[in-house]
Amino acid sequence: MDAWVDEWEIYPGDSLVQKIFEEGLMDAEAVIIVLSEHSVDKPWVREELDASIIKKVEDLITLIPVVIDECEVPESLRSTVWQKIENLEEYGTEFDRIVAAIYGHRGDKLELGPPPEYSQTAVDTLPGLTSVDTLVLKLSCQKAIEGFDYFIQAHDVWEQVDAVGVPLVEFNDSLEVLHGRGYIRTDDETLGPADESPLSYTIQIRGFEEYARAFVENY
Repeated sequence: MDAWVDEWEIYPGDSLVQKIFEEGLMDAEAVIIVLSEHSVDKPWVREELDASIIKKVEDLITLIPVVIDECEVPESLRSTVWQKIENLEEYGTEFDRIVAAIYGHRGDKLELGPPPEYSQTAVDTLPGLTSVDTLVLKLSCQKAIEGFDYFIQAHDVWEQVDAVGVPLVEFNDSLEVLHGRGYIRTDDETLGPADESPLSYTIQIRGFEEYARAFVENY
């Protein structure tokens, strides 16, 4: 890439204002502001920064602040992500990031994996519930139908949701949500980790109605 450096571009007798602002910054596609304890308070740096900020606001340049020591970053740059260089003797990684920013290259994102199986199991998410909440209620009601009993052992349902990759903490959170909405009932003394056998709960009519409307054909 072509860089504008004062030693290359400014000669005795040239106008500093014309060279810096009308040629250097005016034609630049990117401006790197190097901030240090020595530079942040220099008038010329402030002038160049102000001019760069204006062009950045007008979407004419990419403005890249580079911080090389523990200086205070100017207020006008605090909403812009800057690149910190910790070691001035070795900054290859930081340099590559700066070059990538100049060219607008955002890097190679990792390939997305498949969604968890449980997110595809409960197709119709009930109003006000997450897909996990819906799945837990659905499996609980199905368990009640199979056993002709509204009284559910949490561990039995946990084994099913665990098989489709639902984390234990999310299952426990869902029990709390369903309890709070009146879909299930459990005593505070027994509401605890689902992998502990004493935990049990009862399906409430309200919860069964929500399940049946969504998942039982011709209900």
